[in-house]
Amino acid sequence: MPLGPPPPIRLLAEWPRAAWSIGTLAVAGSRLRAAPCGDGRPVMILPGLANSDWSNGVMRRFLTDRGYRAFPWGLGRNLGPRAIGEDGERLIERIAAIHAETGNKVTLIGISLGGMMARFVASRRPDLVREVITVSAPFAGSPRDTNVWRAFEWLSGDRIDSARVRDWSAACAAPLDVPSTAIWSRSDGLVNGLACRAPGQPRARDIEVRSGHVGVQLRPAVLLTIADILADRPIQGESST
Repeated sequence: MPLGPPPPIRLLAEWPRAAWSIGTLAVAGSRLRAAPCGDGRPVMILPGLANSDWSNGVMRRFLTDRGYRAFPWGLGRNLGPRAIGEDGERLIERIAAIHAETGNKVTLIGISLGGMMARFVASRRPDLVREVITVSAPFAGSPRDTNVWRAFEWLSGDRIDSARVRDWSAACAAPLDVPSTAIWSRSDGLVNGLACRAPGQPRARDIEVRSGHVGVQLRPAVLLTIADILADRPIQGESST
């Protein structure tokens, strides 16, 4: 049964909440500096729809400061599945290059549509991927469980009811052979938060945060949750199977 998109009132609240996210980031320095340190492993951050690597600059800097090798995805603006190649080959090539450079499997952290792409390529090349972390990524639902499906069609040139998009979405939703964590919010105004989690999948866990969608990657709570996931710490709001 379709979940449906978030109600209009949540959509209207997205931009004030995004401004609030930036404000909280400005006063969260001491908490962010106290986050657990990393072990130098490579991580790649994938942007959301219509965004490019600049949108994830704060997250990359945070993870670099914590001791990880944080890489951009390097594929320009995220304009849908074609941005990564028909079968993900452009993104797979990028991940393979990082794997060859570092000698380690790559952790993929994807924001919204970027999270769906992370799952898509991890399903095809689990030999290159250590784990997948999705943030507000509606991989477990229908495109119509969002308030942005028309924008997706316009930007990507793909119809959401086409066989290609249906097949691509099914691949994103399928259980992975690598560990995965879904960070989601039931108060998200752009996508239905329940479509951003997949209870019952093996090697998967869900962590609920309080956040809107726009600027979710700037929320201190999200950054700290990602640091705890990478450090394998117990996390409040977590459910696992």
